[in-house]
Amino acid sequence: MTEKISRRDFLKISGIGVTAATVITGCGPSSRYVTRQAYANMPEYNQTGVSTYYATTCKECPAGCGLIVRTQEGRAIKVEGNPEHPVNKGKVCSRGLTTVQGVYNPDRITGPQKRTRGSRTFTTMDWQDSINTVAEGLKNPQKTAFLLGLQSDHLFDLVQEISEKGGFANPVRYGTLGTLEGRSTLLKAAKDLYGFDQIPFFDIGNADVVFSFGAHFLETWLSPMAYSRGFRQLRKQPFGKRGYIVSFEARQSLSSANADEWISIKPGSEGQVALAIGKIAATKAGVTTPALFADVNLNDVSQISGISMEKLLQLGELFGSDNKAIALPGGSALTTRNGLDAAKAILALNILVENTSQPGGVFPTFGENHTSDFAAVNALIAKMKAGEVETLFIHGTNPVFELPASAGFQTALKKVKTVISFSTFEDETVIESDYVFPDHAALESFGYQRVLLGIDREAYSSIQPVVAPIHDTKATADVLLAAILASGGNLASGIPYTDEVDYLQKTITPLIEKEGFYSAGELPTFWSKWLQFGGWWKETPELGNSENLINLDQELSFSPPQSTKEGETFHLVSFATQMGDGTGANRPWLQETPDPMTTVTWNSWIEIHPKTAEQLGIHDDDIVEVKSSNGDFSVEAIVYLYPAIRPDTVAIPFGQGHTALGRYAEGRGCNPAIVWATEVNQAGDLALSDTTITIKLTGKRRPLARQESKEGVYGGH
Repeated sequence: MTEKISRRDFLKISGIGVTAATVITGCGPSSRYVTRQAYANMPEYNQTGVSTYYATTCKECPAGCGLIVRTQEGRAIKVEGNPEHPVNKGKVCSRGLTTVQGVYNPDRITGPQKRTRGSRTFTTMDWQDSINTVAEGLKNPQKTAFLLGLQSDHLFDLVQEISEKGGFANPVRYGTLGTLEGRSTLLKAAKDLYGFDQIPFFDIGNADVVFSFGAHFLETWLSPMAYSRGFRQLRKQPFGKRGYIVSFEARQSLSSANADEWISIKPGSEGQVALAIGKIAATKAGVTTPALFADVNLNDVSQISGISMEKLLQLGELFGSDNKAIALPGGSALTTRNGLDAAKAILALNILVENTSQPGGVFPTFGENHTSDFAAVNALIAKMKAGEVETLFIHGTNPVFELPASAGFQTALKKVKTVISFSTFEDETVIESDYVFPDHAALESFGYQRVLLGIDREAYSSIQPVVAPIHDTKATADVLLAAILASGGNLASGIPYTDEVDYLQKTITPLIEKEGFYSAGELPTFWSKWLQFGGWWKETPELGNSENLINLDQELSFSPPQSTKEGETFHLVSFATQMGDGTGANRPWLQETPDPMTTVTWNSWIEIHPKTAEQLGIHDDDIVEVKSSNGDFSVEAIVYLYPAIRPDTVAIPFGQGHTALGRYAEGRGCNPAIVWATEVNQAGDLALSDTTITIKLTGKRRPLARQESKEGVYGGH
């Protein structure tokens, strides 16, 4: 390894006039200052200068996209999409590309630690003591809780089995990406209307008309790579036909910017608009209007939503035309107190045009979706506050950062005797923990992800290590299994797995009997192909059919949308960016990537309509205080004048505002979760889109780093 020397010192060493080629040779004058270290432990499958490729799965979000990772001499070099994988078919998003930076990030936790709560001080531990600590925490099932993130599925399945056989409470599985999508709301609405307990597959690629109610299908919605492919197929149909997209949301997102029409709708009115469109569409199609749509008053909907009657009629007739139409229920439409009924109203549009299990329509998918709603998180917080949780295990989520401040998670954490995190990085939750036993990075791990969203066939996506662990980390599944073995008793005899790989192999063995795109007569061959191809899936599309009778004669109930006072209070829209659930903020490549709508880098911002800003005397790059309407919590944000937003609405991206997570994440932007409302809708999801805030100038300014020309966009400010 070369010691650190400055450019000036290097030139002194090399001598004036000596070429670089001479300097780096063994006989050059600088050779005495260079310490060389041989690659003595070269793996047998590596050759110097020759690349080795591995198939694995992206763990940056729950979608389960397949990756091909190029390695050279034991180091991961580049990530690309797996061209054979049915989810992304060779494509990869910006977050997936930065997986390599998750491995080699200089701020990773390098080994197990005993920590001092509320500070960054710690003492190192060995793994045997760490396993004993976990074993101690598993001794009292009635006082132990698990809080897990949305990936990986194999760890959730293992913890679920441990919970069932050991008498623990079911693990709570929560992630902010799922909340921003309204995932629990969509799941319950599909079950109530269609009768299947799955999030549907929306076949937008074969549709002619797409009505999107807050679904960011080009950014973060459900399975963004799969739905981006659907968007491409929609736009490039045979014979030059081009699908038509209408997007309903208060703030223009990237998906809305790529639509044919963006309808600036009042937050919370999406369900009523869907009912109005259904009523008009039924008349246009010449069918009897179902009771669900019949009683809606079009004039009232026009007034509530801010959509003119003329436009409402035009949209309803478009959806009820002979074209194949599909309606998408997305996050901002579902994360209000009316969210569940709004989801039902939007899904009912699909039933009205009879697109269920039809090309360009809505299909059941391939398995149960295990996602906890915010109500389950609230229940866990209540147990913590009551002293009913003595040991809390946290993996794959950062609740101190992700949950609204008024939810009281951090306060409740103080009542928990032992908090154990398995985080790879020192995030906000690690700082409030007693121990951290770091899991491997994504490219060092085994596992699988059940592919349940945005796909036309049953599929499992496999995860395998492409590089050896570079730090003293250990797979969380291995830690739990070793702790169970150490504790003995009935639980040890009921969990018959020696380690993580043994668990994976026994879990996927039933797939051998199914007809996938490859076959094998025994487990070793199947396991080899499972790793080689990046998972297992059916060879051809097998979208299911829904044979349940669907009732559109029910009634839906909508309360008025959250009100604001002109010029004083505003609707707050929060949306996910390339930072995802916030874990992407420690990737410099993502920080450097310009936001597609604002071109801002290395920061976050608050979007305010120019007319609203003018009324309030606010300018670009002003810093304003954003306070929740109850006045208890506030954040400071830098102003970005954004004309593509309603004047009664402001927007702040989610993912920045970290106080921990490493040098690339800390001290950048603000975290809108701090001011989110904590009410839940009828499905138990967080009604964050009902949040209203006030804005106050602080007298401070800070220019945003952005690529666009301020002079060109706003004429100079």
